[in-house]
Amino acid sequence: MRWHELTVLATESSQEMVTHYLTELGAGGVSVEEAWSEDKPRDTSFGQLYDTPLNDIRPGYAVFKAYFSEDTKMEPIAIELKALLEGLPEFGYDAGEFTIELGDVHQDDWADAWKQYFKPIAITDRLTIKPTWEDYTPQGDELVIELDPGMAFGTGTHPTTALCLKALDSAIKGGEQIIDVGTGSGVLAIGAMKLGASKVLALDLDPVAVTSAKENIELNGYENDVEVRLSDLLGVLRESENVSDEPSSAQIVGVTPPVDLVVANILAEIILLFLDDVLEVLKPGGIYITSGIYSNKEMIVEAGLLAAGFEIVDVLRQEEWIAFVAGKPKGDGQ
Repeated sequence: MRWHELTVLATESSQEMVTHYLTELGAGGVSVEEAWSEDKPRDTSFGQLYDTPLNDIRPGYAVFKAYFSEDTKMEPIAIELKALLEGLPEFGYDAGEFTIELGDVHQDDWADAWKQYFKPIAITDRLTIKPTWEDYTPQGDELVIELDPGMAFGTGTHPTTALCLKALDSAIKGGEQIIDVGTGSGVLAIGAMKLGASKVLALDLDPVAVTSAKENIELNGYENDVEVRLSDLLGVLRESENVSDEPSSAQIVGVTPPVDLVVANILAEIILLFLDDVLEVLKPGGIYITSGIYSNKEMIVEAGLLAAGFEIVDVLRQEEWIAFVAGKPKGDGQ
């Protein structure tokens, strides 16, 4: 089977919006390669190894490759994407001198060739992500997340995911009930369980993500502890308010709001839309970890968290990406 390949060159700072637009336009998978140069050293703080050489992508830019089924009419998609990228300044982003190119690729080239570059990588001093096709022997008390991200999801090593895992490593003390919003490949839900959470409810609005997350959760042996649902947080809240003799699917693994912790690695704009819902679903004293925030959106998200009633506990940074650890005041709620 052949797929249409749409390649975009745009600024790194517009990364979250470009990937969002490509997904909304129907891409079956998106890959991102950022510019590397001698003056932008790679993070080796946890012993990461990189097989890919330094590339010649324009500094400050990234290459996005999106894949569409062979029966998709690509010209209208390219035209709509161009208009969307030109309109980014209205939302506080700038795609720069972007380009859009169309091509074709065989599924084998897309689905498998990239795997040679995905190696085990230490995210924290305890957590390591290992692709399922790689042999790896954990050292000491190292916790290994087995992951097969599939064609539509990342490897879990992007700064936004890494920041969430680092925050979870610090926040989880053991026995927490957690909701993972926008679970994707399920890596954060799996990481939470590895770190000592008791139960996780993983949510995503993408059916492909739900399938991918379920497969990875089974790979790690947590199918009885993590429930993956096609839903958003508001849907969970509404369900928890309904009284019924039949247990809801949110209760299958014993996760019923309010919970101890919510983690969300999503777009900054989406984060701002459901802050009140997160506050409602958390116990007093509960923790909200959120990332997917580029540096130009830091102040806006911080202001939104404070206005909603959260307290800022910590701010984590990696490259130009931000993660907030926010707390619900202990005096709030029931």
